[in-house]
Amino acid sequence: MSKIKSVRTRVWNWKGKTVPPTGNFCANASDALYDRGDAMHSFRFHQWLTCEIETEDGTIGIGNAALAPNLVKAAIDEYYAPMVIGEDPFDYAYLWEKMYRRTHAWGRKGIGMTAISAVDIAIWDLMGKLTGKPVFKLLGGRTKEKIPVYYSKLYAASVEEMQAEAEEAMKNGYQGYKTRFGYGPKDGMKGMRENLKRVEAVREVVGYDVDLMLECYMGWNLDYTKRMLPKLEKYEPRWLEEPVIADDIHGYAELNKGPIPISGGEHEFSLMGFRQLLDAKAVSVIQYDTNRVGGITAAQKINALAEAHQVPVIPHAGQMHNYHLTMANVNCPISEYFPVFDVEVGNELFYYIFEGDPDAVDGFLDLDDNKPGLGIEISDKYISEFEVTE
Repeated sequence: MSKIKSVRTRVWNWKGKTVPPTGNFCANASDALYDRGDAMHSFRFHQWLTCEIETEDGTIGIGNAALAPNLVKAAIDEYYAPMVIGEDPFDYAYLWEKMYRRTHAWGRKGIGMTAISAVDIAIWDLMGKLTGKPVFKLLGGRTKEKIPVYYSKLYAASVEEMQAEAEEAMKNGYQGYKTRFGYGPKDGMKGMRENLKRVEAVREVVGYDVDLMLECYMGWNLDYTKRMLPKLEKYEPRWLEEPVIADDIHGYAELNKGPIPISGGEHEFSLMGFRQLLDAKAVSVIQYDTNRVGGITAAQKINALAEAHQVPVIPHAGQMHNYHLTMANVNCPISEYFPVFDVEVGNELFYYIFEGDPDAVDGFLDLDDNKPGLGIEISDKYISEFEVTE
């Protein structure tokens, strides 16, 4: 079997058109601090990392990461790449443990786990290409004819703008819609009314025959959320997402006892982290992102753990590394889907860097049984819009 001969990382810095920041766009963890400019600034990611792993026969597997790409690149180049060069990519379980355990003192969360994710995703893409099989076939195969998707945008804006966006999105027959809150604790009762006004306005457009998801993006706290929950109940939300900061497991657990399911995990890392969430009954929906949580190898373990607890897994942000896991797991009922759009928060960059990501049609997307690996390649279509760091 062909061995790994090289690991190449690149950071893609977006220099093209961006949607300018607006006030009360999306609640976030920085809202607890007094304002100095755009509170969402640190949560916008206008960079992306690609990780290309090549074997001796010239086959290349592609991984990626979106969190702190410059730091992740340094971690891969200096620490993780030397651990996998010369190895058999099909020893993926050993390689994962090697990366995880040899950097455990500093790498088990955050930057380290994100770097492991990028390498691991590339290894799975490589294995798919070497066997001529799509990754979801290596993970167990097709559990769905197609993947139902929910529309994930609807950032806080005027009521009229949000209703118009929802009306336009409904033409594509999505299985659900997710909106963001623009106000939090510092905005008091007036902000609460503004939040409720927008939820009511979106429900008025999409109706009650589809799911509506509500996201706080860590911008609330326990007290504020407890006050909001009874006011939101009549709108029948499918879940309330990340109401408190990721480290507040006890807060999640208390809120998850209420009438509205609580979701989270986008900012959690590793199998052990999710065991803590599940043991505490802190979430009713798990939302890891494969390119943060340790890659496909770790994600499959989390999927099994979640299934044993009968907690569904709906990965964050769509994207091919998440779609393959969703296709191969019964406990992953639906996918998040960001439409192609001008670069705003940063999730949109995936469409500008890669080609092969499937479009949603009538509320569903499909994966090709005949496309090996993840089914995506790095595109040069928008290369002039990036400054690429080797």
